[in-house]
Amino acid sequence: MQKMFWFFSVRTQLILSLSLCVLGTTAGWWFFTNHQHTALHWLANWLLAVNLVTFAYYGIDKSLAARFVVGRIPEIVLHTLSAIGGSPAALLAMWLFRHKTIKTSFRVLFWSIVLLQVALSAYLVKLLWWN
Repeated sequence: MQKMFWFFSVRTQLILSLSLCVLGTTAGWWFFTNHQHTALHWLANWLLAVNLVTFAYYGIDKSLAARFVVGRIPEIVLHTLSAIGGSPAALLAMWLFRHKTIKTSFRVLFWSIVLLQVALSAYLVKLLWWN
């Protein structure tokens, strides 16, 4: 029984989720941007891929939680996906699936990540446009 849940280890899930993000970014660049090598194209493809993967991971975790499966997606994986750009999809998934909305420790860390991203974005906008 123990061998069955190796798939749900933190390391395995982090490697899988980040690999899916990189694969999605590359596929998005290949299919949607006419192979332009600008930072903006890569960033747009990354954000699209990471948000799709994040939304899927929240949906999978909700499905596993509803079926009371022992091995679920570790919370650190969900937070990592949010931190690397998937917070809009995480917020949408939390609202749509009504998942991870009650656990205080999860919400505090999630909103800390969002506030840090907003602050960093505001700082970058200030640097780039209001010099």
